[in-house]
Amino acid sequence: MWEWEILENECKNCTKCELHKSRLNVVIDRGNRNAGLMFIGEAPGATEDRVGKAFVGNAGKMLDLALTGLGIAEDDIYICNILKCRPPNNINPTKEQALMCMGYLMKQIELVKPDVIVLLGGVALKHLIDSSLGITRSRGSWTEFNEIPVMPTYHPAALLRDDSKKMDMWKDIKEAWKRTKNS
Repeated sequence: MWEWEILENECKNCTKCELHKSRLNVVIDRGNRNAGLMFIGEAPGATEDRVGKAFVGNAGKMLDLALTGLGIAEDDIYICNILKCRPPNNINPTKEQALMCMGYLMKQIELVKPDVIVLLGGVALKHLIDSSLGITRSRGSWTEFNEIPVMPTYHPAALLRDDSKKMDMWKDIKEAWKRTKNS
C-alpha cells in the first residue's frame, strides 16, 4: 500500500506543468486498485476537479449506467485519466502535458496489474497507443499495451452528444469484461 501513498504524494505535489496552478484537487482514480478491468480517460473535468475523484461528472454517470447495465460493479473496475489535473475549459491535453503525467499513469498500470485496459476516447488512444489513430476506426478492435489487451472505445461524454454511439461503447466494454479474470 505504501507504493500508492508515494504515488499519491508525488501527484499531489506535482508542479511539472502549468495545470497545477489552477487545480482544486489532483484526481488520481476511482474504483478498486486491484481490479481486472482498468479504464483510462483523458483528464478530469470540473466536477472531478472539485470532488477529487475520476469520472464522477456527467460522463462518469454515463459510464456508470453502461457498467450497471452490463452487470459490472464498481469493485470490478479501476478508472483513471492520463492527466491528473483539469485543463482549463476542459480542453484536450497537450502532448507536453500528457508526457508530464505519463510516468504517473505507467505507475498506476504497474500497481493495478489489470487483465484488460479500456481506453475511453481518442485522446487516451492517441497518447497511450498511437498519435495517428482515430477512435471511430479503432474502437472495438483489440490492440495491446505492454502485453496487456487494450480495447479502445468512445468516451462517455461523446454519448451525451450522440446517442447512436451507446451500443458500440457497451459492446466494447462487454468484450473487455469477458477477457478479465473476474467476469
